Amino acid sequence: MTPPDATSTLLRPTGLLDSLQLDPAPRTRRERFLTLLRIYDLHTAPLEQIGDAARHQHAPQVAELKGRLEADWLVELDAAWATAGALAHCRTPEEVVRAMRAVAAKDRLPEAYRWLAKRATWEQVVDFLALEGGPDGGFDDLVAVCQVGLTGSAKLELGKNYWDEMGQGDLAAVHTQLHHDLVAAIAMPTIPRERLSEAALERAALGGLLATNRWLQPEMIGALGLLELQAGPRCRLVLQAFDRLGAPEGAYPFYVEHAEVDPVHGKDWMDKAIEPLAADTPAWGPRMVKGAWWRSTINLAFFADLQSRLVEDSAAA
Repeated sequence: MTPPDATSTLLRPTGLLDSLQLDPAPRTRRERFLTLLRIYDLHTAPLEQIGDAARHQHAPQVAELKGRLEADWLVELDAAWATAGALAHCRTPEEVVRAMRAVAAKDRLPEAYRWLAKRATWEQVVDFLALEGGPDGGFDDLVAVCQVGLTGSAKLELGKNYWDEMGQGDLAAVHTQLHHDLVAAIAMPTIPRERLSEAALERAALGGLLATNRWLQPEMIGALGLLELQAGPRCRLVLQAFDRLGAPEGAYPFYVEHAEVDPVHGKDWMDKAIEPLAADTPAWGPRMVKGAWWRSTINLAFFADLQSRLVEDSAAA
């Protein structure tokens, strides 16, 4: 008798989804995002974390489930985008850049960051940063995927950006390493996905949606550009909280780096990626703005939910 293997598992209608702990029919949006995040792990998570499950990345059942759940989500995202008004009708490269900057300027500093800088306790700051995940968590992998197939100025800009993420060759200065150092310095807890709110899960899943769907590359370029435009001012407010509360020295480098470098990255992303791409491929212009708007809208919902939860938890305590 031939022992059961991956092939026989694939032939069973639900066997593979069960083995991967994927819910074929999530009943709520929160469950949808939990399922999608597990699928995105098959595409982007470190192999030492997911092991042999990665071989099922493109299995028919997984692909069907992924496509079905993403289609429902994209209907919601596009319905929200339909309310964006004039932003959707930018045409020239100059209009696209202005629209990108308009999206970034609106609520560039959410009330949650102002609260963090001026009123949050140290425990609330640590919990906030644990959920925030850095202003651009996972940005290095996202920008690496995003540059595939680009040429010219945009290719060079994303490559330069990635090299900065890599600390320009200095391991100690790699942005993910700086974040690891921050985590150690403030004893930041790791929060399991199952304990995250719906808003937090949607925010975490957006990168996976964009990174695993090649046709959404214009939206991804816009979403990542928005992060660069907004991260600097937000990081400066985190540093204000650190100063006010006497944070340990090791907490500073990650946010200092982003406060100083990201404004430059944001300008270069507009001038050397967004504007040239909008000129070369006009159809991409509104789509890049749409990706930025998606990210902004999801971010704002997340930060409002996060502040509310931290304040309520503090009051209850």
